[in-house]
Amino acid sequence: MAEPKIAQPHPQVERLERLDTEGIPDKHATMDAEIREYVGDSDAVDIDEATSTRLRRMIDRRVLIVMLGTYFLQSLDKNALSFSAIMGIQTDAHLVGQDYNWLHSIIYFGILAAEFPTVILVQKVPIAKYLAANIFLWGLTIAMTCFGNSFGVLMVLRILLGIFESVSQPAFLLLSAMWYTRKEQAVIVSFWFGMNGVQGICGGLIAYGISHIHSHVIKSWQVLYIILGGITCVWAVFVLWWMPDSPMRAKCWSYEDRLLMIERVRANQTGIQNRKLKRSQVIEAIKDPQIWCYVLIQVIIQIPSGGLGSFSTIIISNFGFTSLQTDLLSMGTGFIQCCIMLGSGWLVRHYSRAIIFQMLFLVPNIVGTIVLMTVPISHSTRVGLLFAYWLTMSFWGMTVILMAAVARNVAGQTKKSVSTAALFVAWAVGNIIGPQLFQSKDAPRYFTCFSVQMGCYVLDLILLSILWWYLRRENAKKDAVQVVDESAAETNLSNAFDDLTDKENPNFRYMT
Repeated sequence: MAEPKIAQPHPQVERLERLDTEGIPDKHATMDAEIREYVGDSDAVDIDEATSTRLRRMIDRRVLIVMLGTYFLQSLDKNALSFSAIMGIQTDAHLVGQDYNWLHSIIYFGILAAEFPTVILVQKVPIAKYLAANIFLWGLTIAMTCFGNSFGVLMVLRILLGIFESVSQPAFLLLSAMWYTRKEQAVIVSFWFGMNGVQGICGGLIAYGISHIHSHVIKSWQVLYIILGGITCVWAVFVLWWMPDSPMRAKCWSYEDRLLMIERVRANQTGIQNRKLKRSQVIEAIKDPQIWCYVLIQVIIQIPSGGLGSFSTIIISNFGFTSLQTDLLSMGTGFIQCCIMLGSGWLVRHYSRAIIFQMLFLVPNIVGTIVLMTVPISHSTRVGLLFAYWLTMSFWGMTVILMAAVARNVAGQTKKSVSTAALFVAWAVGNIIGPQLFQSKDAPRYFTCFSVQMGCYVLDLILLSILWWYLRRENAKKDAVQVVDESAAETNLSNAFDDLTDKENPNFRYMT
């Protein structure tokens, strides 16, 4: 048998890595080759709080900053259509009837077409480089939107935008699971997903400033797209230069720090990467009731989300506010979104009651929708209606927790990839349906739309109850096994990097 190989020394890392020997079975045969170079067959390494904090800050500066900037630009670029709507794009592009609604929906057809191929590529190719390439391409697409003088041209550009932007959410869920602990993941997801709210604040300011541009040569909405496209392309170059593909390939840090970053997420029991697609994990994902609950909850909550997000400026304007007031009030909408999303991450991190908090976040939606359906629009009620509309923004908290749940509760890289793709296909489907519920004939009250949204909230409450029961039952089964076999305890981390699924790993426990 080969002699043990001593890993590079470090004050906090003392380990032995067993080399595979011909003829001797390797109990970690499913471990990714790059991870094996660092952790081998060794035991877990304890990392003190100070070191963990130091590593977290290093990761934040390289990874989190990229996720924040990218998602901010994605949200800003995608929602530029809402701001350009009150700058005259509907008139200049000769949009009639449901044309504007379809431009909001059509982007998600691009996402639907690209989601599964994108998720597979994210697992198999260097993730940072793939992300940078897609950012650059959607920046070019946004810049070219200044030539959108007809529905047909705008439709093609919106489909392309959806294809290129489809990389962000699945890549960021994988990055959140790769670099951060399970306790941190809900907060990290709330940070980058919270850029939707920051976009609302900054987007309102940008649109307010650009709307003052008046020229016979170029329209204000064209200036908006040229500026946003240029900024996005420059950001893509920065991402390519700054962001590492994985802890194993992060040459910007020492070997010892890379090893500790890997050890830091061992307790997640979800692994870091595995570039081999596994048919068994695909089948398990398809059969897993947990995944179906996530998908159904996602598509149902995104129906109101897609409509309320796409028509935010129109809804506020219909309350009786001017175009400039609407732009400025959009900043308030963005601020509320930020508070809700960051608050949801904080609550889950400190109280670990994810499903209960998702249910609670649905309550303000129900209250706000009832007000919007029952209170007539007038000058005296417009402020109250505005606050009711802001109450309906609480669905963002539920969405953040749902996405974090997939990162924390699904193990096995292929299963996680399939589940992530399914989650964002559901997200796209919901966002396709949502804007179509806002029929121009129902303006300005949109009773039909708000009635459907109310039904969505009730259905999600039922599905969340089922999911809560199912995950607690699965944990109880694993706890029963632990009574007989102590190696099945959650504290046993020997299988953490073996690319086992949440069902295959006896040490894995679901977070409810």
